[in-house]
Amino acid sequence: MENPAFEKSKDDPPLYEETSFSGNGYGNGEHRTIRPSVVSAFGHDTLDRVPSIDFYRNAGSVSGQRAIRPSLQELHEVFQKVVDDSDGQGSDGLQNDDIEAIAPPEDSGGMVKFGWIKGVLVRCMLNIWGVMLFIRLSWVFGQAGVGLGIIIILLSCVVTTLTCISMSAICTNGVVRGGGAYYLISRSLGPEFGGSIGLIFAFANAVAVAMYVVGFSETVVDLLKVNNAIMVDEVNDIRIVGCITVVLLLGIVGAGMEWEAKAQIVLLVILLVAIANVFVGTAIPATEDKKSKGFFNYQASIMAENFTPDFRDGETFFSVFAIFFPAATGILAGANISGDLRDPQEAIPIGTLLAIFITGITYLGIALCVSATVVRDATGNVNNTITYGANCNFSSACDFGYDFSPCETTKCKYGLMNNFQVMTMVSGFGPLITAGTFSATISSALASLVSAPKVFQALCKDNIYKALIFFAKGHGKNNEPIRGYVLTFIIAVAFILIAELNVIAPIISNFFLASYALINFSCFHASYAKSPGWRPAYKYYNMWLSLFGAVLCCAVMFVINWWAALLTYAIEIFLYVYVTVKKPDVNWGSSTQAVTFVNAVNNTLTLSGVDDHVKNFRPQCIVLTGGPKTRPALLDLSHAFTKNYGLCITCEVFVGPRLEWQQEISNSMEQNQEWLNGQKRKAFYAAVASSNFREGTASLLQAAGLGRLRPNTLMLGFKRDWKTAHIADIQAYVGVLHDAFDFEYGMVMLRLNQGLDISHILAAEGKQQKTRKNNTFTIVSCRGLHTRLISFTLISLSPVSLEVPHTSDVAKMNQRLMEASSQFKKKQGKGTIDVWWLFDDGGLTLLLPYILTTRKKWRDCKLRIFVAGQPDRIEQDKEEMQSLLKKFRIKCSDITIITDLHMRPTAENWRLFEDMIEPFRLHEGSKDMAQAEALRKEHPWKITDAELDHFDDKVFYTLLQSMPIARKGSVSDHLYMAWLEALTKNLPPTLLVRGNHKSVLTFYS
Repeated sequence: MENPAFEKSKDDPPLYEETSFSGNGYGNGEHRTIRPSVVSAFGHDTLDRVPSIDFYRNAGSVSGQRAIRPSLQELHEVFQKVVDDSDGQGSDGLQNDDIEAIAPPEDSGGMVKFGWIKGVLVRCMLNIWGVMLFIRLSWVFGQAGVGLGIIIILLSCVVTTLTCISMSAICTNGVVRGGGAYYLISRSLGPEFGGSIGLIFAFANAVAVAMYVVGFSETVVDLLKVNNAIMVDEVNDIRIVGCITVVLLLGIVGAGMEWEAKAQIVLLVILLVAIANVFVGTAIPATEDKKSKGFFNYQASIMAENFTPDFRDGETFFSVFAIFFPAATGILAGANISGDLRDPQEAIPIGTLLAIFITGITYLGIALCVSATVVRDATGNVNNTITYGANCNFSSACDFGYDFSPCETTKCKYGLMNNFQVMTMVSGFGPLITAGTFSATISSALASLVSAPKVFQALCKDNIYKALIFFAKGHGKNNEPIRGYVLTFIIAVAFILIAELNVIAPIISNFFLASYALINFSCFHASYAKSPGWRPAYKYYNMWLSLFGAVLCCAVMFVINWWAALLTYAIEIFLYVYVTVKKPDVNWGSSTQAVTFVNAVNNTLTLSGVDDHVKNFRPQCIVLTGGPKTRPALLDLSHAFTKNYGLCITCEVFVGPRLEWQQEISNSMEQNQEWLNGQKRKAFYAAVASSNFREGTASLLQAAGLGRLRPNTLMLGFKRDWKTAHIADIQAYVGVLHDAFDFEYGMVMLRLNQGLDISHILAAEGKQQKTRKNNTFTIVSCRGLHTRLISFTLISLSPVSLEVPHTSDVAKMNQRLMEASSQFKKKQGKGTIDVWWLFDDGGLTLLLPYILTTRKKWRDCKLRIFVAGQPDRIEQDKEEMQSLLKKFRIKCSDITIITDLHMRPTAENWRLFEDMIEPFRLHEGSKDMAQAEALRKEHPWKITDAELDHFDDKVFYTLLQSMPIARKGSVSDHLYMAWLEALTKNLPPTLLVRGNHKSVLTFYS
């Protein structure tokens, strides 16, 4: 509806019809015939839209449909006015008429979403409260004492708290989807880190199911043993009970997350009752039986005695810490089901931090209560009382009438150090502790059974590992990973049947710690990158604390088990390298990208403050390929010069008005860069629109690059059609050469007799693919390549077979052109690179062929050097060149001194040259002075008799020298092209090279 605060005007903007131009701006290729304006908050119809969350959604958003705001071109200039004959009804502003209208949300009433209590707090507490609480906590404090025991718990809490703080910052920096730790790490550090840690984290959770189930089975088998109800034997009974338990857990999980959550609540209630039972039991007066087992209620003397450590059986602080720490590794239980949380950004931080606090207080409280009531050693014999007049100083139990001195010589069964069932003894009702143990193990197994498939499904959906895409499919209203549940079940049963988990346990703990370390590092890395997109809503974090947490996690990995830590790192590095090599097609805006950008900018700025040095010179090429696909030979050769070590920019000049080419340039930038990346060509693509070729190239020569990362060498192809081309095209081409020399660029010109441009073949192939998909060209491999580099770099190749139908001369020409264009893609056979180094241009002529010999494809080629000399100084000139090359550390197979450069060409060759330039001669000598002057003004591009006479004196001297330089205003464009033609005609592939006459070689260290 219209804004009532504004009166409708007769000048309201009409509807606008979208032109075909604007249809190119959408990735889906959709052409929208009418985009009606809407009534805005400003009181009139407008194409502009007010800010809305729907403009910022991802394409795959599940919380709403992404809206597409009007493009800048639409608002700026590409709409045409349309007469509105609909009585104003076409612009009523109704939402269903607007292309940006939000689609009605799908019915989500059946989906189960959890809040922070049931989804995070409960799960984390159940996972952290493991069997350690009831079975090993008393032993930990017996060994380490109260002082070091508190340090062990606090240190564990520090590690988990720092990790939780980092996780809170990450998960509040944007919408969190399913995948838990994998999602957080992959979206922060990228698919390489995320893909490696995601796989081992999912596997760790799957094996953890077996660990917890085996712990439960051992307790059940102990009860069966006490009641003489063993079925087969202890080991096989553990396997039987374990498999049955996993099947039941799978049934609970398969019934849906809602049933699993209800089961977790029941287990939590049992666990809370068991914990309360311990506190109540310590306040109940001890019976004689309990006293004989070392329990004397709260006594200051017992607390004082247990305060100091008493490590036995080779245990140390670090070994005891390694045993306790796995009890704290359940903090990701809530984050792992992030896809099933109502608001992960709110639930994960508050739920996890509160769970760490509550469980930490619980561990400390129970440990202190037990340490203040139970002595370290007790016999369990009610008759070990102190006789009258006997001297007793073995332990504080002597103060309460018991003498446990026999424990000094023989190992006793009771006390903190010897009895793992201390919690059962001190509790008010022993069976509740057994129920609590069952609850702790089952709840942890259940949480891991849910976490592993959820994380694995998220990993598979991202398609980082192509072979695992089968497990990405979800089922039901909650998109349950049924296939992942089955896989986790199989892994769990396999490890239960192995029944040797003592070796696997430290590896699993290290897998969890590796995840914690990367979460901390993710937070540090994102903060360090200082990306504007890093804006976490959770502000109570510090990048250096996160880094400290990451280092601490790595240190704890080695404390727990050094070989398991090394194995974890080895697996992670292997997976990291695998994902890096596979290069998954994803872009999540990771902090790795941000840091790469920051480092690139900083390094470029640092480089700008350093003066150039000849030792660090490398060719930085700006290559006039046009579209990179159209001149592959030129691209391949330039890539050979710059690969991995230099800058290569492939450039295209669109001749014509800028506005006409604007959309074409915009589209080609991304397409051609993607093509270069796909062809593994480490090069950039740049394009400009200009009124003519020369001005566009001049713009590129002046503006390309950044700081010290600027091109220093222009590389282009020889213009084969210069005889038939338009005069303006020849002037523009030669003008580019003049401009390059003016800007002090080095020059490299490539000529192939067959030509360089294959754009007409590519266009024909494109048409054929549309009409006949099966009509394709097949290029078969070539063998026995022989290479040569002449006239600075001349390359000749033996024939290459190309399966193209030889139906016409055109087809044969295209075949030869395709063969020549692909010759530099293949490994060059044994041959020579002949370098005619006739004049010193700073060394570029010698450096480029040397660089070629360092490349894998050119490694078998050897250099031969040709230099000019005098007949009476052949040996001396050769020795001087050998000495110079030795100082340059450049090896060559042969050095040849050319002494016949002064010889005149044969009459036949001179006649061929005159015939070539005849159409471009002015012939002003046969006319009077006035007519000659008029001809010069009318045809300034033609070759004068004076120019030819001057050339006749020198051309034969320069036939085999560096790329000739035509003085501006002295040599006409066509004469210069004829000069280049004469140098390269009927030769193998030729490179004419001219440096900028600044040294690029040095023999100083």
